[in-house]
Amino acid sequence: MNTNELIQEYINIQPEPKRSDLQELNRIILEMMPNCRVWFLDGKDEKGKIVTNPNIGYGLQTLKYADGKSREFYQIGVSANKSGISVYIMGISDKTYLSRTFGQDIGKASVTGYCIKFKKLIDISIETLVSAIQYGIADTNG
Repeated sequence: MNTNELIQEYINIQPEPKRSDLQELNRIILEMMPNCRVWFLDGKDEKGKIVTNPNIGYGLQTLKYADGKSREFYQIGVSANKSGISVYIMGISDKTYLSRTFGQDIGKASVTGYCIKFKKLIDISIETLVSAIQYGIADTNG
């Protein structure tokens, strides 16, 4: 299967309303980033052991580590979890910016240094989520 087929399969196996919410997030992000690289990480390590929830990634950036190593990774990630959905805004330089700037206006969501977690899309301000994603894209393109 190609990446888009893996993503669609992942979305389709989710229970409602998570399935519809993931489909809508996928549509919104692809509309924002129409020509981006799309990733699907199945959550397994190189030995096939599950180490994280599967996630969909959008965009491309080079993450640089303290030891001088670097690797390509996505800019925006989306993952279903037990209690809802997580949107990851990877590689942003200021780890307090998301919570300071979007935390008050996002609605029923937990906002950390790089993750916005919520139960259902209806519980949050999609406009605020889009603004947070736009910030992340701009910050990691710089």
